Amino acid sequence: MRRVAVTGIGVVSPLGNSAMEVLANARAGHSGVRQLAIPFASRLSTPIAAVANFNERLDFEPGKARMLDRFSLFALFAANQAMQASNNALAGFDSERAGVFVGTGMGGTLSMDEGYQTLYGEQSDRIKPFTILMGMHNAAAAWIGIEYGLRGPNMTYSTACSSSAVAIGEAWMRVACGQLDIAIAGGAEAPLSPGSLKAWEALHTVATLDALDPAASCRPFSKNRSGMVLGEGAAMLVLEPWDRAKARGADIVGEILGYGQSNDASHITRPSVEGQVAAINAALRAAGVDRQEVDAINAHGTGTQANDRTETAAIRSVFGARADQIPISATKAIHGHLLGAAGALECVLSLLAMKHQVALPTMHLQMPDPECDLDYVANVAREGSAARLMLSNSFAFGGTNAVLVLRSAG
Repeated sequence: MRRVAVTGIGVVSPLGNSAMEVLANARAGHSGVRQLAIPFASRLSTPIAAVANFNERLDFEPGKARMLDRFSLFALFAANQAMQASNNALAGFDSERAGVFVGTGMGGTLSMDEGYQTLYGEQSDRIKPFTILMGMHNAAAAWIGIEYGLRGPNMTYSTACSSSAVAIGEAWMRVACGQLDIAIAGGAEAPLSPGSLKAWEALHTVATLDALDPAASCRPFSKNRSGMVLGEGAAMLVLEPWDRAKARGADIVGEILGYGQSNDASHITRPSVEGQVAAINAALRAAGVDRQEVDAINAHGTGTQANDRTETAAIRSVFGARADQIPISATKAIHGHLLGAAGALECVLSLLAMKHQVALPTMHLQMPDPECDLDYVANVAREGSAARLMLSNSFAFGGTNAVLVLRSAG
């Protein structure tokens, strides 16, 4: 097995559209959650979301932008940024040994929602001719492959909230075992359509509005938590063999050390302690590290009562008494839940946090919960963190759990 380096990062997110902007805002606890200023907001019980500040007209030719759903635009923008940051990782590459691995939970939901509105709401028999091409889940990965002429595996993973963690993990395995020499991996999601927002409300998992401070509506691990806030965006990583990256003088952001996956096989929405424990243990085995070596964790931390309680129990089950000494960050409090793209964004934040020696805060943790009693780095970042090995947890509806083991480049 070869070591796998991360040599490029690209992001579009509610916290910003560059790696350093995202890190700075997460470090300061600045929230991207806000009240929605759209006509449809009046029909929402909780009119809040974490919206990316993104204008495709500034970054894409009009002809191309008209053919891509917002989630594909996010993905392609983030992939372009990651490739630029990688210092020309594709130079001299074999196109058949380069692949694309993208996770998305909902695909081109905006395009499909618009098509349904045209067909049923406006009673029109004409919808956009590219609706299928824009809505299909594999569109983002396909466009990245086309953009760079990558002729190796072009894979799309849709495992709900763990989709992009699975995509990164599967890409890591291909590079580590020698099947590929380079991979672009991550996730993209643009779920803020009227139909999607109402559907998520119907599940009763969305946070209630904090009338005094809408940006503080999502409160992971706080006793008064009431649910998640939907977000949108993308995060992409360039993965390549460590030795190749060192030889060409690349700026290595960090290392993907291992990946574990499990299936709860118990309930479609209710998380399982046993399933999460299995994923964490599988990741540690794949990475070849002992649980005593884990310095920090980026939690799935959605802000729902069941998930946060279950994840706390799973972490304590794996690490025992030492769980109390592990700093845990839950960044969804400020960037929202990006669903299929959440794992990729949180992987990026974890790598950056280690590189810049900071434990990112879990914001809006207002009230201690006896059932969530670990060290969640409440409300204020910890500078000077010396974490070298970190877990990034992603647990999903359907019971598909994925955990990435990450190591700093230092």
